[in-house]
Amino acid sequence: MSPLFVGRARELAALGDGLVKARAGASSTLLVGGEAGVGKTRLIKEFTGHRAEDAQVLVGGCLELGTEGLPFAPFTAVLRGLVRRLGRDGVAALVPGGNTRGLARLSPEFGEPDKDGAEARARLFEQVLGLLERLAEERPVVLVIEDAHWADRSTRDLLSFLIRYQRTAARLLLVVTYRTDELHRTHPLRPLLAELGRVEWVTRVELRRLTRREAVALAAGILEREPSPADMDRIYSRSEGNPLFVEALLSEAGAHESLPESLRDLLLAGVERLPDETQELLRVASAGGQRIEHDLLTAVAGLGEHELSRALRPAVAGNVLVVDGEGYGFRHALIRESLHDDLLPGEHVRLHTRYAEALERDLSILPAPRGAIELAHHWHSAHDSTWALVSAWHAAAAARKSTAYDEQLRMLSRVLELWDQVPDAAERIGHDRIDVLKQTATVAHLAGEYERAIAMASAALADLDHDADPIRSAMVLRQRGLTRYDLGRDGYRDDLRLAAALVPADQPRLRGQVLESLSRMLHRPQDWQEKIDTARLAMEIGHEVGDANVEAHALINLTWAHSCYGDMEARLADYAKARRIAARDDAYNAVMRCAISESDALEGAGWHERAAQVARDGVEEAVQYGLARTSGTFLAINLAEPLVSLGRWDEALQVVEHALDLAPPAPYRASLQGFATDIALARGQFDRAEASLESSRSVLSRGTFRDQTVLPHLCREVRLLWVRGQLEEAVRAVGRVLEEQDLVISPRYSWPLLMTFAQLFGAVPPSSPSAPLAASLLTRLRELAPELAVEGDLQQAHQLTFRALTDADHVKDWDRAVGAWAALRQPYTEAKCLVGAAQAALSSGDRQGAAARLGRARELAGGLGATPLLEQLDVFARRARLGGASEDDGQPLGLTARELEVLREVTNGRSNREIAEELFISVKTVSVHVSNILSKLTVATRGEAAATAHRLGLFD
Repeated sequence: MSPLFVGRARELAALGDGLVKARAGASSTLLVGGEAGVGKTRLIKEFTGHRAEDAQVLVGGCLELGTEGLPFAPFTAVLRGLVRRLGRDGVAALVPGGNTRGLARLSPEFGEPDKDGAEARARLFEQVLGLLERLAEERPVVLVIEDAHWADRSTRDLLSFLIRYQRTAARLLLVVTYRTDELHRTHPLRPLLAELGRVEWVTRVELRRLTRREAVALAAGILEREPSPADMDRIYSRSEGNPLFVEALLSEAGAHESLPESLRDLLLAGVERLPDETQELLRVASAGGQRIEHDLLTAVAGLGEHELSRALRPAVAGNVLVVDGEGYGFRHALIRESLHDDLLPGEHVRLHTRYAEALERDLSILPAPRGAIELAHHWHSAHDSTWALVSAWHAAAAARKSTAYDEQLRMLSRVLELWDQVPDAAERIGHDRIDVLKQTATVAHLAGEYERAIAMASAALADLDHDADPIRSAMVLRQRGLTRYDLGRDGYRDDLRLAAALVPADQPRLRGQVLESLSRMLHRPQDWQEKIDTARLAMEIGHEVGDANVEAHALINLTWAHSCYGDMEARLADYAKARRIAARDDAYNAVMRCAISESDALEGAGWHERAAQVARDGVEEAVQYGLARTSGTFLAINLAEPLVSLGRWDEALQVVEHALDLAPPAPYRASLQGFATDIALARGQFDRAEASLESSRSVLSRGTFRDQTVLPHLCREVRLLWVRGQLEEAVRAVGRVLEEQDLVISPRYSWPLLMTFAQLFGAVPPSSPSAPLAASLLTRLRELAPELAVEGDLQQAHQLTFRALTDADHVKDWDRAVGAWAALRQPYTEAKCLVGAAQAALSSGDRQGAAARLGRARELAGGLGATPLLEQLDVFARRARLGGASEDDGQPLGLTARELEVLREVTNGRSNREIAEELFISVKTVSVHVSNILSKLTVATRGEAAATAHRLGLFD
């Protein structure tokens, strides 16, 4: 290896800049790519060894077994290194809350892991990030993850999590290396790199090959003299500037007159000069992977300590192997790959068998779950179907303990692949094929492979006799029902109902779980009584068998089923009881769901302040449970919604932005962005609203979602079309909603739609081409409204407003609506209703009353920054000559009478020539008027001018 480090000034500078930012408190990530042998590892060593002396450097590498990575391998290595340096208690002291049961999934030093489940992985990820945050409080942390092209899915997920959320951990620099030449079109790292590359604080750096001048400098450093031009020509032409190949070719050029015939010869040339016993040991080591523990190599090689050291020393001295902690690693992965590929078929089987037998004798040589997974790999590579199946089954259990669900799924899939090759497979693992299919379905669900989960559950059900085996049938049906629900597929209710019918009475715990799941998934009005009865029974069973999780969840289901927004005190008492039950057994999933359901119910009742407080407390609880970025971001939705209702828009935006920084799941993100869209629409920030709505639209188009997500989104779509002046498109969009959605099912989310649609139809000019359709749709709205239930003060306020818009339009009706919104402390909707009340007062001849109502509306709208509403109020005041407008020229928005005439024609879609003919003026004069109009309205196009006129009702 050259003592000189050449040709990487730009890359070193990028790493240095990242460290400077970390020292200043701003975290960042560098993704360092390059082909094999280009010098990624050397770059990192140069940086960490000479440029990062003041930082804590943590290094972990991804490990490869054949084509499979090991779950969490780099993070396990980092954690073990910290334990060696700080001790177990020292590391435990750095974990937020002091609870290290999550870290036990990575290292056995921390005891037994906490409960399994979908949240277990989230807690593990939170604890790893929390550990890095605490470390960075002392001094900057540089976390290096090498060879990410070998990363398994669990490692990729954790890595993605850390990168997305690293901004919460000041003074953290993440460096990730990977081989670009390994990233074929379907490689799983490719989409992750593309996605992370769009993150603001992520920088991608790609190492290029060396120029000829740099290669000469590298060669001179190795030879301690400059090579001859002829030698350098040959070396550079063969190596093409790859530093590893330059080094190998220089070594060979000194020993032989001709260059090797192939790259494999080149890579193995240095090995072939070593003693025979060392070459044999390297062949043995190559079957163990890129890195191999000393104890495992000793056991497989069958050599004593003295003999092993004697054989190893030339390999280390020759820079083929490097000492790596408690084991050894090949200087370059290509050397190991070449050695392994060079094994004869018999050698390949024999060596992998020896590794498997050594691990069978003492699996503790390697940390869990690595030992179990490597054992499965070696038996599989040894082509021993029986032991490959058995070891894959045990490896799946080890992977589950580490929440490495993707790896567990891979191991279970291998068991199924090998099943027919092992006649006594069921006896070997103590489970039949149906059990394996059942477990695979569950794990596929946890891994997010929903389609596969349904397929596995269906395969198991095809082999099950419901009458002969009702217990397993019920378990598989429950799993398929839950997965179908998550995927938005029909049939989930049928699966859960059949599962409930199949569970025998002597299995109360399972029966309680199935009934609770069924009650939770019943949402249709026609299923309401069944939901109540099922939830009550599940709650009783959960209490009898001591299953606090089932009891608490069932009580939440029952409370929600009984939810009448007019009787909230009773419901709040039930939620408090559910919380006590869940806390009794540390059922944190139920505790979080209680906060979510209670805050949602409070908001639906119009108790906005209390809803916000419950949601805020829930966010803090989520942090304590290590679920800030899962349950916590969901609760952020429930916090943002009441803040929007209360008119605390800037505070709501802060909540939304903070939650989005945590990169929540896509459906959560769409809901959060929806509230940002509402505020942008109300403030006249239409481009921002459109961008936010487009982002939500892309999420919602990829799945099936409930009314609470879909109906507000459809309302925003219509509002955006309306404010853009696209009235015809807005009216047609309403028609599609009424045609495709059953609005009777969800009154809470349907009433806002009806109110918005009625407002839209009132803004459609009689001369508009869409007026007949609008009138027809308004009739349908009037027919639909009596079918919608009205529960609680919030829905009552919507109903009062709808009546004022569609049936009455009397001052007293508008004043009732205004009073309802004022009582709910919703200033924006109150202000909008005040406009209707002012118009009704003016129509009845009460100019003073109209002016007073407009004044109050202006006060509310000004406090919110609701610019479009302020403009509307300004135009209304001018036209009615009520005073209070911001201009004093007597015309709306400062337009002259002629400019208003021209704007009317522009709004009707006429060209300059058509306007000139209509108004008997020249085309040039029209053009001047149009330019003045655009300037005064501060818009760029005729379409935007027409949209403004429509929005303000200038020509109603």
